[in-house]
Parts: sequence; C-alpha cells; structure tokens
Amino acid sequence: MVRIAVLGAGRIGKIHAASVAANPKATLVAVADPFADAAQPVADGYGAEAMTDAMAAIERSDIDAIVIGTPTDTHVGFMMKAIELGKAVLCEKPIDLDIAKSEAAAVAVERAGGKVMLAFNRRFDSTFAEMRRAIDAGRIGDVRQVVISSRDPGMPPPAYVKTSGGIFRDMTIHDLDMARWLLGEEPVLVTAVGSRLVDPDLLVQYNDYDTVMVVLQTASGKQAHINNCREAVYGYDQRVEVLGSIGMLTQDNLRPTTMRVTTAELTDAREPLLNFFLERYAQAYRAEMDAFIDAIHGDKPMPTTVRDGVLALRLAECAVESARTGRAVAV
Repeated sequence: MVRIAVLGAGRIGKIHAASVAANPKATLVAVADPFADAAQPVADGYGAEAMTDAMAAIERSDIDAIVIGTPTDTHVGFMMKAIELGKAVLCEKPIDLDIAKSEAAAVAVERAGGKVMLAFNRRFDSTFAEMRRAIDAGRIGDVRQVVISSRDPGMPPPAYVKTSGGIFRDMTIHDLDMARWLLGEEPVLVTAVGSRLVDPDLLVQYNDYDTVMVVLQTASGKQAHINNCREAVYGYDQRVEVLGSIGMLTQDNLRPTTMRVTTAELTDAREPLLNFFLERYAQAYRAEMDAFIDAIHGDKPMPTTVRDGVLALRLAECAVESARTGRAVAV
C-alpha cells in the first residue's frame, strides 16, 4: 500500500483525499492544514489523522508520498522537503508563480532523481486522453491546429484574483499544457491579447484581465488558439478541436444527460452545462490520482513531470508579456 498525506484541506484537498481513499493500492494516512477545523472533518471522513503542521506530515516515517494542495507560495518548500526524504510528490500547478524559482526547483528535482508529478488533471479526462490516443494512432494524420475554448461560469472572489498570479498563470496555464500535449511539439512563438470586460474595476486594481486569447506556433508551423473568459453565463464551457491533415477531432461540452427536448416552443433543448470544474473534471481528478499511485506502486516514470510545469508556466509568462506589449514573444 502507498501511504499518502494530503497537504491542504480546501476545495482541491478534499478532492485529492477522496481520490486517495478510493484507490485500493493506497491508504490516506494524514490530512494536514493549518486550520484544524478544516483538516479534521476531511481526515475523519476517511479514517486518517488530522494535522496542522504540513512539514511534520512530510517527515513522518509512515508516509511514502505527499499530495500538495496548499497555496502556491508553499509548493516548492514542501516539494523539496519531500524529495530530500525520498518521497513521491503530486503537486498542484503552478510550481511557483516565479519562473526562475520554478526552474530552479525543476533542476533540483531532476538532479536528485525525485518523483514529482504536476497535477495537470485535464490530460486524464477520458475524452481528452482518447483524443491523444487517436492522434498517436494516426487517425487524423498530421496535427495542424488545436483550438481550445475554456470559460468559467463566473468571476472568482477578489481575494482569489489578488493572489492568483493573473489569468494567464492561473487559468490559461491548463490550456497551455493541453495545447503542448495535443500539438506534440513545443511552441516557439506566443501572441496574446487581454481585455477587462467582466469586472474592469477589479481587474485594473490587480493589473489582470478577464477575457484573453492566445495563439501559439511551433517551429514546424503548427498552431494552437486558446480563448478564455472568466464569465460564461451559460455555464462551464470546455471544448477542444484538433485539425489534422486527414481529419478532425472534437470534444463538446459535457452535460448531466444527453437527453434533448423538442416541443412547439423548443427544438433540441438540452440541460445546462455542468456547473464548474469540480463536476466537469471529477473523473479526471480520480484518474490523475490513480496514475500517480500506479507510478509509485510500479516504480514507473511520472506521467506528467515538474518540467511540464515549467514549460507551461514559461508559455504563460510569454503570454503576459505579449498582452502587455502587443508583440509576439519568442519562447
């Protein structure tokens, strides 16, 4: 059994704790959060121990691996302590908001031979994973373009915006990783634009955007187009299209059911989109954790790496610079 401690008992920590508890190859030993009132109910729900000291959890001799779901500025410190003690790590993105610190952490992990997986959960969504398999099988020929639409149902709270690192590092980074993965080549040029259309006052205050578009280009000329908005009044909008030389792959939004209603007033009416990422990517979070545990259990390479985290963050930094200057930015 892989013995795991989950660091952080907030929204994402609860998801990870449930995923660990559901895996027959793992056991949830501890849940650590500086707020005991947050850690205790999560730990109690799965027969684990609640702790308020994350470092103490990492140092426990009965812990083989840690899952980091804490604030971003704590990621590197917890990751490096775990690596020092020879423990595997599943870390939420980003590694850090600072690209130099993230790069230094990646180099340190690689030199130490540490087992670190970056939590890009969308790669583990069953349909997106099937897209990647179809590309690998040559079903659409050579990939030419990837188009990703990713829109939230509403603005996050001001406190979240303040500490998020901005839309490119917080929201777009998921889509930048997906673009890299589906293109199969590293982008070398980034062009981005950003607007403040949902809450201009808030975003001027924090020098951020709520509506952005990014275009990526690889050395061979392959392209990816990403569009994000913090508010889509119709729900959590997640769609992907991959154009190849002999065909195309598409992923439409998921809904609670596939039922359609047609009446005198409506034609092909469907249920609303799933509410937010917790519902839309529930399966992906579980599959991500299963992949992490399988890699530890079988002593296999991690399916996503700390280097993937650095490369996605670097693209986000280029997007920030492009939106600021109005120029294309070389990676």
